[in-house]
Amino acid sequence: MVSLTRRLAPTGFKSSKPKIKSSKNLSIANATALTEKMSLVFSEIEDPPVERSRVHLLTDILIIGILSVIAGGKGWEDMENYGLSKYDWLEQFLALPEGIPSADTFPRVFEPINPKVFERCFPPWVESIVEAAGAQVIPIDGKTLKDSYDREQGKSALHLVSAWSSEHRLVLGQVKQDDKSME
Repeated sequence: MVSLTRRLAPTGFKSSKPKIKSSKNLSIANATALTEKMSLVFSEIEDPPVERSRVHLLTDILIIGILSVIAGGKGWEDMENYGLSKYDWLEQFLALPEGIPSADTFPRVFEPINPKVFERCFPPWVESIVEAAGAQVIPIDGKTLKDSYDREQGKSALHLVSAWSSEHRLVLGQVKQDDKSME
């Protein structure tokens, strides 16, 4: 039987192709820089006052919480589960001195935060992410067209959702929404 595989002997020559850093290393470097930026941007937020029970860094808790919500998390347990499931990745750019905070820790940290202060800090952090990623924000906007309903036929008003490219001043797409999808 003839073998269809072929063994290549090492030539002793190194590849002349330039080595490219892996995207994983680049993303970790970006994540570390963004973590540092977040510490600066969110420095206005006061850490909860109980010193004796503080074992996790505020920045770590905020980042895990925000990333969990972005990933679709709905509650405190989801934040803990997100942190545990992404631990190997998170430990590359977060300090995590005592590991992932428990589900009980998240409400103790988030609930005392002044929402107006958090709201003031959040947009500059998002802008730093957009800047670091070299991306643009695509605003999504919903509108209900006035006088587009028809009472006689039982049709409700027309609802449109649009995606807009601010950089190019261009509508990227527009979709009509059904009443059922608005619920």
